[in-house]
Amino acid sequence: MKFEHNNISPLDSRYADKIVDTRLCFSESQLIRKRFEIEIDWLVYLCSKKPDQFLKISTATTKKLNLLKNNFSDKDVLKIKKIEKKTNHDVKAVEYFIKDLFLQDNTLKKYIHLIHFGLTSEDINSLAYALMIKKGIEIHLQKIKSLNKILKTYSNKWKNISFLAKTHGQAASPSTLGKEIKVFSKRIELTQTAYESIKPLAKFSGATGNYHTFVIANSRIDWPLFNKRFLKSLGIDQNEYTTQIEPHDWVAETAQVMTRINNICIDLCQDMWLYISNDIFALKVNKSEVGSSTMPHKVNPIDFENAEGNFGISNSINDYFVNKLTKSRLQRDLSDSTVLRNIGLTFGYSQLALLSLEKGLMKLLPNKSIIKKELDNNWEVLTEAVQTVMRYEGIDDAYEQLKSLSRGKKIDQKSYIDFVQKLNITDKSKQELIKLSPAKYIGLSNKL
Repeated sequence: MKFEHNNISPLDSRYADKIVDTRLCFSESQLIRKRFEIEIDWLVYLCSKKPDQFLKISTATTKKLNLLKNNFSDKDVLKIKKIEKKTNHDVKAVEYFIKDLFLQDNTLKKYIHLIHFGLTSEDINSLAYALMIKKGIEIHLQKIKSLNKILKTYSNKWKNISFLAKTHGQAASPSTLGKEIKVFSKRIELTQTAYESIKPLAKFSGATGNYHTFVIANSRIDWPLFNKRFLKSLGIDQNEYTTQIEPHDWVAETAQVMTRINNICIDLCQDMWLYISNDIFALKVNKSEVGSSTMPHKVNPIDFENAEGNFGISNSINDYFVNKLTKSRLQRDLSDSTVLRNIGLTFGYSQLALLSLEKGLMKLLPNKSIIKKELDNNWEVLTEAVQTVMRYEGIDDAYEQLKSLSRGKKIDQKSYIDFVQKLNITDKSKQELIKLSPAKYIGLSNKL
């Protein structure tokens, strides 16, 4: 993968080869290509669906136009950018480029008057971005599903490894590693469903969203329906009620759902970091890697740290999209245009973070000896079990008795058993409590 060292964004240099698919999806070149394709598709649609109203188009001519789309290259992008320097208008530059192509062909010359027919630049742009973001979501979902596959595997693999849970950073009722991973897996799964339900929208209704140009040209055509079917042929739904711009509410929804996914993953990163710090997990050692420039012994959780940082950048961009893109002065102002050009960044940083998180997860090894030692050193967590059984058997000051025994104190196995044996409870309950240990006190976590 070639890249320039003087690019300002690490997405286009340091991390370029990690997010190739997302970079290609949201590049300036791809935006220009989409505009070009939409202009061609619209012309073909007009002539093939309404040949009596516009101009009949042959199969051969349609193939010729499709060939232009298929052969569109970076050289064509540069030509369009050169035209844009004169027009100072990016969409108009595409229109002029197509006109120049048509002028070189005796058949295509006849269709020049139908290039960009009835449209405003936002019709082209909203559809182009809808197509790009739709593809971007598909790519992003692949990475999310890949992450969740790992989480599901670990959840099942570690379902019987009990460990000391922590609430408020203090020893609490034990759980299993598998169940704790399952929590994150399920959260991602539920949010993924919301992500998959997003419907990209575009407008295709002229200058201020009222079909002026279409109706003045031919009022016999049901333009809202006709244009809706064109968008649908490209896999995009129509927003029927707009100003000059599509309001971008669905783009904001996309950003918000992505932020929810990012936040779940940040939560996972931070928990993994703490588990590693507390020796619940060890990290597989790569002998060729360096953990610290001065401390040779270190194996740092850098993948989780990198993931957390990049998820955070994605969230920051998303926050601005949500607050900016849903607002526009009157019919429109152009500030949304320059902001939308950055839509690929949030996908890029989130994808980069997902890859780092996945890499970090693949290095994890449960540190069973430390886990067992921590459980054995915290018999006081069983006071919850004891006082609950006492309550069940009608002892109304159960909590207070256990509080006096255990609050702020360490309890070992012997003192625990001594306390249970002195309780005024049934022998059955007493034996169940005596057989209990922190490692066995996991509730239904292994089944969950």
